[in-house]
Amino acid sequence: MLQKFDDRNKSIQVFIKDRLYSREEAKVSVFDSSVQGGDAVWEGLRVYAEGVVCLDRHLVRLLESAKTLAFTDIPTKEFIKEAIRRTLTANNMETDTHIRLTLTRGEKITSGMDPRLNQNGSCLIVLAEWKPLVYDNTSGIKVLSVSQRRNAPQFLDSKIHHNNLLNNILAKIQANVAGKDAGLMLDERGFVAELNGSNLFMVKDEKIFTPFAHACLPGITRHTVFELCKANGIETQEADLTLSQFYNADGVFATGTMGELTPVVEIDGRTIARENAMLNRVLQLFKDNIRNYCEPV
Repeated sequence: MLQKFDDRNKSIQVFIKDRLYSREEAKVSVFDSSVQGGDAVWEGLRVYAEGVVCLDRHLVRLLESAKTLAFTDIPTKEFIKEAIRRTLTANNMETDTHIRLTLTRGEKITSGMDPRLNQNGSCLIVLAEWKPLVYDNTSGIKVLSVSQRRNAPQFLDSKIHHNNLLNNILAKIQANVAGKDAGLMLDERGFVAELNGSNLFMVKDEKIFTPFAHACLPGITRHTVFELCKANGIETQEADLTLSQFYNADGVFATGTMGELTPVVEIDGRTIARENAMLNRVLQLFKDNIRNYCEPV
């Protein structure tokens, strides 16, 4: 589903490095590492009236990704939270908002791959937009398994939430060409990994299954589903799962900050049931409880 432009976003304020800029002025240098090589890490945050969902977990992942990539001058959680607060306040945003939080390695003294050229400190970007959920979570989405495989740790560890998203973008292109909503990516062994932008779960015989996080991002919404299921006596299991198992599931849903929980109603032309009692129970549990995971800023 193609996102649409919201006129309210014409005049937003964007936080870059240490202050706010108007949308027209919000830019990074052509020498910034994000431009030079996709050398940055990011998080997607959703804002409700109660606060930002799972904010601390998102910041931990951001900072751990930056540490793995050997960033220097990594900002503190407190600095990032204050930048988020300033951005939301400047835009009068209290709900129905998505934040793209990016931390780049910063500006280089000259173009090149060597991180030692980054001598100006890291660059934090807080881009908050008025944005509803990306999918229709009532009707669900149709997906296509694609030829582009999800990265395995021996190539590029998916636990690093980095900005080099070409692996996923190529999968999305294949789905677009086929007229589907998302690309379903397999790992290098042929097991299901995730969609190009969200994790996958399947329902079978009153149990909830999801792929091991070998080649997929162990998403924060994914983790929230585990917690909610455990608290409500629903059995969950990580496993190596094939396309055939997903085709024959009693229900399938995707999880992610941009879409929350989204039913998958078709995979490779095979219809997946939308009206399944366990599927609907999990969707409702998430809807009823997600605001309890919010942190005020």
